[in-house]
Amino acid sequence: MALGRKAWLFCGSDRGGQRAAIMYGLITTAKLNDVDPQAWLADVLARIADMPQNRLPELLPWNWKPA
Repeated sequence: MALGRKAWLFCGSDRGGQRAAIMYGLITTAKLNDVDPQAWLADVLARIADMPQNRLPELLPWNWKPA
């Protein structure tokens, strides 16, 4: 966390800092649910475009199952 605080000074803008915080939150949530963040994020990005809106909760880290 301490390293993140210093690195976030160089996000480029307020919006960049917000995006970094969102990504940090997603990665931490995946780790807390014993999910590999890189595998989860890659799978979610590959599947999200073809998934109906009512099935999006399946992609949340606590519900996620690899395809």
